[in-house]
Amino acid sequence: MHGRFLSTRLGASASWSLASFIPATSTARTIHLRRTLAGANSSRTDPRTLTTASHINERTQLNRSYLYVPAASERMLQKSLVNSSDILIYDLEDSVPPTKTDKEGARERLVQFLRSKPQTELPRTERIAIRLNSTNTPFFEDDLAAALQVPSIRTLVLPKVHSVQDLDHVSRMIYSHSQLKTARNPAEQPLRLVASIESARALVNLGTIASWRSEFGPSLQVSLSALLFAAEDYCADTSIIRTKSRQELLYTRSQIAITSKAFGLDAIDMVCVNYKDLDYLKEECEDGRRLGFNGKQAIHPTQVDIIQSTFVPTEQEILRAARIVKKMEQAHGAQRGAIGLELEGGGKEMIDAPMLKQAENTVRIARAAGLPIPDVQ
Repeated sequence: MHGRFLSTRLGASASWSLASFIPATSTARTIHLRRTLAGANSSRTDPRTLTTASHINERTQLNRSYLYVPAASERMLQKSLVNSSDILIYDLEDSVPPTKTDKEGARERLVQFLRSKPQTELPRTERIAIRLNSTNTPFFEDDLAAALQVPSIRTLVLPKVHSVQDLDHVSRMIYSHSQLKTARNPAEQPLRLVASIESARALVNLGTIASWRSEFGPSLQVSLSALLFAAEDYCADTSIIRTKSRQELLYTRSQIAITSKAFGLDAIDMVCVNYKDLDYLKEECEDGRRLGFNGKQAIHPTQVDIIQSTFVPTEQEILRAARIVKKMEQAHGAQRGAIGLELEGGGKEMIDAPMLKQAENTVRIARAAGLPIPDVQ
């Protein structure tokens, strides 16, 4: 899928002079490194799973592409059943005309679609999301009530989240429905919220939004899982002129990506509105990945493959990571905390604990995407 492998030969490592001054790591750490590569080279992992840093056997979903599916279109709903996007966002907001008739029709169509299909025909529940209309519209309450009646809906994308008050309002509405006992069972159907950052006010409040917790505690089973950047709405709110260079959005995108990571959330990059130019889409994806985003929104099915193949390590990155993990395992076994990794073209790169962590993350993501991990010596 990549076609990006460069035949890079990273030579055998030699101890760097600083290594003798770094405390030796524990035997447990060496065992962990062996398991990292052993797991990577075992039978290929389901690409929908990812090993976390703290628990080698714990699994979580790898979310790279978020495809919007207009709920107003029966044809688009049906086509979503065969789409490979990591996340399908069934949309009741911007892709639906703003009239009451259209909004209600789209909502009813989506509920009927999700309820009428056998579970085996629907996407897995962790892939299904629904974008509601914002809390300041007359459609929000009915959108939320409908979503809570459909067991397969586990993720709510909330547009125009400007502050924690918006998240508190949503949480209170969910709590009210749960008390009626006509909606979901919180214990069996946890809900994830995705906050869409669309305004200057949201950016100013980014830290408090990202750190939000429901006032009803864990019993309600509602949590924030990601921040999503809605660039067009943000530009409309701030008078920023969007250009192909993306320079004018660098600060905002960096803030969203870093703040997301600070609070353990996924960071979802902006839509590439030029859906016909796949070369530019790839450039935008590579840029977003460098900034720390986990994935990207898509507005057309043709964008999905490019997004999913770009928001994973390249074959060169995987090879380098595998060598680092292997060489650091050997170094730890020899009571050394750092190595010198030979570079193509000469020179050596000093590798120690922070770079080992990066390498382990690369191996884990590659495993989750079903990419091969080379055997290294």
